[in-house]
Amino acid sequence: QVQLVESGGGLVQAGGPLRLSCAASGAIFSINTMSWYRQAPGKQRELVAAITSGGSTNYADPVKGRFTISRDNAENTVSLLMNSLKPEDTAVYYCALDVLGMRFWGQGTQVTVSS
Repeated sequence: QVQLVESGGGLVQAGGPLRLSCAASGAIFSINTMSWYRQAPGKQRELVAAITSGGSTNYADPVKGRFTISRDNAENTVSLLMNSLKPEDTAVYYCALDVLGMRFWGQGTQVTVSS
């Protein structure tokens, strides 16, 4: 089993930065993809950014140039640095791990951006 624990959410003013972190533990294999998703009230969960164990990254268009995803393979952690935050970035952010055809989710952390 895999456990994912997010941290770093909170309330921030528009234009400000926030950093999310996620620590993975359990049956983690070296080849995997770690991602951040978000879900705003009344909306579907959407991919924000993803990073493979080799370091390749992928970003959703709304966050390109503002968010940066990174990972530490030795520590099994993934981070999301969010800059120039906008009220529309308000959502619950979830960490996800894809490995061997399975996806595991964290419990989510709330990010609220005030205007």
